[in-house]
Amino acid sequence: MGFSGLDIAIVVVYMLISTLVGAYIGRNQTSTSDYFLGGRQIPWYAVTFSIVATETSVLTFIGMPGIAYLGNLTFLQLALGYIVGRFLVAYLLLPAYYRGDIFTAYHYLEQRFGRGMRQTASTTFMVTRLLADGVRLFATAIPLALILQTSGMFSDLTPAQVSGLAIFAIGLLTIFYTYFGGIKSVIWMDVVQMAVYIGGALLALYLMLDQLPDGFASVTAAAAPQDKLAWLNWGAGLSWSEFIKQPYTFFTALFGGAVFSLASHGTDQLIVQRVLTCKDLRASRLAITTSGVAVFLQFVLFLIIGSALFAFYQGASLQDLGQLRADGIFPKFIVEEMPNGVRGLLVAALFAAAMSTLSSSLSSLSSAAVLDIYAPLFGDGKSEADLLRISRRVTLLWGFVLMGAALFFMQFEGGTVVELALGIASYTYGGLLGSFLLGLVIPAAGQRDAIIAFVVALVTMTLLIRYVQIAWPLYTVVGSLTTILVGWISSKLRSGAMHAG
Repeated sequence: MGFSGLDIAIVVVYMLISTLVGAYIGRNQTSTSDYFLGGRQIPWYAVTFSIVATETSVLTFIGMPGIAYLGNLTFLQLALGYIVGRFLVAYLLLPAYYRGDIFTAYHYLEQRFGRGMRQTASTTFMVTRLLADGVRLFATAIPLALILQTSGMFSDLTPAQVSGLAIFAIGLLTIFYTYFGGIKSVIWMDVVQMAVYIGGALLALYLMLDQLPDGFASVTAAAAPQDKLAWLNWGAGLSWSEFIKQPYTFFTALFGGAVFSLASHGTDQLIVQRVLTCKDLRASRLAITTSGVAVFLQFVLFLIIGSALFAFYQGASLQDLGQLRADGIFPKFIVEEMPNGVRGLLVAALFAAAMSTLSSSLSSLSSAAVLDIYAPLFGDGKSEADLLRISRRVTLLWGFVLMGAALFFMQFEGGTVVELALGIASYTYGGLLGSFLLGLVIPAAGQRDAIIAFVVALVTMTLLIRYVQIAWPLYTVVGSLTTILVGWISSKLRSGAMHAG
């Protein structure tokens, strides 16, 4: 069963309405504070849903069901760590952001260490985000292209060409409303898009259970004997060397997930920009902490969909299903099993997740480039109207750069470059988090100590990931501890040299 004209119409209408409404929501921008922080008047609950939608790409939509199909539910242990990490962000880092008139995550580093550290961290963020989100946009286009090819409208094009069209469709429409609306339109459209993709996922699960003979009982009957409903793994019986390699044992997932979330939600401008749009510290804390619970429930939903797919396809292998990766199982169900109209709604949900992720990247990249780099170096004498105009141009530029990066990564499909780019956050989050914590816990540390520690952490993480086998949730732990330790040693050596002199 292929895409119908009704399905295509639903997808096209959804994308056009999203674009126009998004641009309308953010009208009347007059300053960079409006454009990048929404005038600090965004309600906390909207920020909560925006944070969740920002974290959710098409890879989550199709990847989480694949994890449950091949494995079990132990990923939820990591999600518990994410909740803990967000409470740490709320009570360790957010107070520092609200002590002054801070516009970006890295603005704090300038206040604590100096402009050089701010620009070092911000530049690292931009390179990381460009690589990771360029790959994410490329990977997003793959399932969308496969689904669009079933319409028959693109039969004369190769899969790569259809992927390129999908990249441009997502990119151009998202650039349009982000360019005009700024963070206000991004956040409120995130709320709408989250409702669309969660609604689509719930509808898919309902229709799947409706086709199983005993509904959810069929899921438990198929999954339980295979231990696919297990969510807790203590790692009992593993040697230490094996234990630290396993990402989904309880303590590794909980501790590593908490530290990773502390870094991703406390030092990454992609998320920090959102919490800074709240009116005060209390609202920001509500937004960041409730987002952890919402993400946990979202993971539960997508993992249950994977278990239901396992029952629906009776545990068939990827080869039997005609798939190379588990990521293709849920799209296969959407294309082949969903009725006309509903299929279009689910593909619109995929586009919603993709546009949410891209719009968030554009806004955060633009805010970092303008507020951390351009304004401190070249902003003297510029009016708010000038900076707003420059901000929109930078947003437009980043949009085309991200699309270009996505098209570039198409040639490395399945290769190590894609894996490297997607893992860039593991290299940098530890150094970024360590820099923030260094500023909080080592009063004597100065800018030179922080920069030295940050660079040493990046080198250490590069060597660790290349030559040492440990579970990926522990990467951020090692990177942050390295930064704090090196920064402390550097400050001691500098202090000793000063006293000796």
